[in-house]
Amino acid sequence: MSKHSSTKRFSIIPTLNVLAALTLFIGLAMALSLVVSIAYGDGDSVALLKAMIITLSIGALGYAFTRHPHVLAPRQVFLSVSLSWISASLFGALPMFLATDISYTDCFFEAMSGFTTTGASILTDIESLPHGILFWRSFTHWLGGMGIIVFTVTVMPLAGRSGTLLFAAEAPGPVSDKITPRISETAKLLYMVYALISVAEFILLWLGPMNWFDSACHTFGTMATGGFSTKNASVAYFESAYVDWVIIFFMILAGTNFSLHYFGLHGKLIRYFKSREWQFWMSILGIALGFMLIDFFVSPFYESGGSAAITALKAEPLRQAAFQVVSIITTTGFVTADFEQWSYYAQFTLFGLMFVGGMAGSTGGGIKAIRILLFTKMAITELRRMIHPRAYLPIKLNNQFVDDDAVRNTTTFLLFFMVIFVGLAFFLTAFGHDLVTSATASISMLSNIGPGLADVGPTDNFSFFSDLEKWVMAFVMMLGRLEVLTVVVLFNRHFWRS
Repeated sequence: MSKHSSTKRFSIIPTLNVLAALTLFIGLAMALSLVVSIAYGDGDSVALLKAMIITLSIGALGYAFTRHPHVLAPRQVFLSVSLSWISASLFGALPMFLATDISYTDCFFEAMSGFTTTGASILTDIESLPHGILFWRSFTHWLGGMGIIVFTVTVMPLAGRSGTLLFAAEAPGPVSDKITPRISETAKLLYMVYALISVAEFILLWLGPMNWFDSACHTFGTMATGGFSTKNASVAYFESAYVDWVIIFFMILAGTNFSLHYFGLHGKLIRYFKSREWQFWMSILGIALGFMLIDFFVSPFYESGGSAAITALKAEPLRQAAFQVVSIITTTGFVTADFEQWSYYAQFTLFGLMFVGGMAGSTGGGIKAIRILLFTKMAITELRRMIHPRAYLPIKLNNQFVDDDAVRNTTTFLLFFMVIFVGLAFFLTAFGHDLVTSATASISMLSNIGPGLADVGPTDNFSFFSDLEKWVMAFVMMLGRLEVLTVVVLFNRHFWRS
């Protein structure tokens, strides 16, 4: 291949076009926060307007200069998707940076945490921020929940083969369900389901003790499984069983494959019960909740405990346990109790759930239930193959044969996932952090959860980390949100070869 054809094949223009379209979208999205800011008159309107003008101007100029007919090659797709999340966070950090005296590093960390729905925060006093900034902070969750590229495919002229490749590269899980043959139509239908369920939660929360602002922000955090709250004490601030159970229900919905919700809304509820992944995921949730309740009732630790967290747990063990189990397994990160005051057994149970995550096609992070189920089937099949080496033992899921590509993808993902988890934990310990802090901060970033244990527990924040650590952790948040391999492939030297 000639040098000229090689350069043309890997042109940066299509990638810049995707980034410009996304930047326009981010700028337009800031308008809603600007309206909220004007309504409350907290003084952050000018900052939001400046951020919006800067973002729209750069996006419009970029889109005008790169708007040419093109189809993204696979390498351009991976590069576009990865850079899109960085670009969104770079511009998404502007409102907070311009409205406060918080450093740009911290603002970028907060924006990346918002878009990737991680929910880890550097803020020490959330309630001191103006309403417009708080709304934008939570709204980044909702925008990133179903995927900012998916939304861009929905509203921008990036359909066709390019849209299909972008959707597949960003979609959470080893496979991306297509409800309709046209990927743009699938994206629109999924976002309609996402919006419809969000409206339902907003109304239910508003009917309770929350005002419209808190209802909207906590809806964004719930449906995106993000966890940003408008209160320093998170959901615990409201001290409401009604709020807790509403959020528990919608966290479960958010952690479920949205394709199932689409069919469920069309009266095909049987789809839930026929899904092996849904059965498996709900089983993990139920078993974890059972383990927690058994510990609460039989462990002498709680009999002698006198803290407020344990007193609340004794009063309503089912609600307290259910909220934290669901919050962690769905990678939402909301808290209603300081679970560091619970027994080590309970804490370790929650730590294990941090790896699991939600279902494929949900807004949850983590490894995903379908990968754990598939890996379990692979392990059992290998044991059977040792006993019957000549037997034909295919792996089946939902009564369908699993092809070799899915098996290789799952194995490769799990390998890189664990290497990155150990690597980040090792990196943080090198800066003097204890093992529990480092390990739970690492899985929190990679699984997009938010709270961990020790110094990053449910009542703490991430402000004490150095700037270098924050940039590295922000990058790992993106790795986790994009299912690792989409970004890791960029570091393969063969990726950049002709």
